[in-house]
Amino acid sequence: MARWHLLTEYLQGCPDTVTLSWADLDAIVGGLPPSATKHRPWWSGDRPQVKAWKAAGYAWTDLVMGARVTFVRADAGSHVAGEPVTAAAPAAVPASPGTDARLASDVVLVSCVKTKRTEAAQAKDLYTSPLFTKGRAYAEAAGVPWHILSAEHGLVRPEQWLEPYSRYLPDESVAYRQDWGRRVVESLAAAEGPLAGKVIEVHAAAAYVDAIRPGLQAQGAIVTDPLHGLGIGRRQQWYGGGRRSTPGEHVPLRQADAAPIGEMPTVAELVSVLSDSSHAMGPHAFLAAGSEGLRVPGLYSWWVDAAGALDLTAGLGHRIAPGLIYAGLAGATQWPSGKRSTNTLWSRISGMHLGSKHEFSTLRRSIGAILAAGSDSNEVDEVALTKWMHEHLRVIAVQYLDADALGRIESDVLDVLEPPLNLRGMPDSDIRRELKALRKRVV
Repeated sequence: MARWHLLTEYLQGCPDTVTLSWADLDAIVGGLPPSATKHRPWWSGDRPQVKAWKAAGYAWTDLVMGARVTFVRADAGSHVAGEPVTAAAPAAVPASPGTDARLASDVVLVSCVKTKRTEAAQAKDLYTSPLFTKGRAYAEAAGVPWHILSAEHGLVRPEQWLEPYSRYLPDESVAYRQDWGRRVVESLAAAEGPLAGKVIEVHAAAAYVDAIRPGLQAQGAIVTDPLHGLGIGRRQQWYGGGRRSTPGEHVPLRQADAAPIGEMPTVAELVSVLSDSSHAMGPHAFLAAGSEGLRVPGLYSWWVDAAGALDLTAGLGHRIAPGLIYAGLAGATQWPSGKRSTNTLWSRISGMHLGSKHEFSTLRRSIGAILAAGSDSNEVDEVALTKWMHEHLRVIAVQYLDADALGRIESDVLDVLEPPLNLRGMPDSDIRRELKALRKRVV
């Protein structure tokens, strides 16, 4: 039986917004009942679970049953705590590739692109970029109704005739995007009937998805975003594979999506990618994907799930929240000597972090020391440590080919991310003081 008081306790230590995967929530309460996944009314009314998040002062939004739920701190008077937030809610956290792909889609939506014909044409023929062409082919092969998301016209039927236009949704104001999203949802309901329970598969940039997701979910639809986090090149590659994502699948990020080939991503772009959990993949998947694109310098971030965060909290005696816990680099030039490093993203993550010796990895030594403390031991159990990392951690890897500048870039990135388990060059904190003490004890 689920222990809902544990959810209350957990949320009381969280920020104003926290997104939990189904596995996270299941681990926190000690097992979710089947009704949590099958019946939407389970999430409202006068029920023990509703009272649990209400007691912590939270309501939920962005619910995809069986995948994730976001809890937001309730704004007194604006809505009933425990019921879905439908106004002024934070941006939804989109599903990563594969999260919802196992659900059969009822409708496919494909966004417009900038590249168009110079004369009027049917909408499906107006847009001419390779990305749209591939998206159209995918939608037509899906065997379900599909529509085009036009920044100018809203929801458009593929056969509808349109004149060329220049509007691009990400360039528009927040007010325009909100009104556009409302119009799209209304048009979709008019075209396809009641949306409750329908799976809407969206192939579009984040601005388009974010504009329509709240309205679709408010009508009970399930929104899937299989291309979330992928740059243009990797989106085309996804289509080129001729298949949908399989559950849990994710290809390692080889370069910050916002950075064109041949250019170095900015600090802001690196932070954006490294702090986006949709890019993260488990160690098994990372190793299985192989070293292609990873035998180069770069940056990485490590993430812990809810159950793993509880283990780290127990060992440290200080709360560690699920999410990003550590970040670092591989392959940076050593200054002031100018000595070139032979390390790569692949060797650092697969050989050191996921290896068998905690002496070769700062991350491995830190986690090993914390877990040892939780077991009243001063020895790192290498086998148990590796198993724990495979069960509870995920990683993001990003190329940064300028090895000479990598050390400086890492410092700038860490200043923004401030992962709790990073030590060198980081501000003093209770967690870091305790971690340093625990690291000295292990052998």
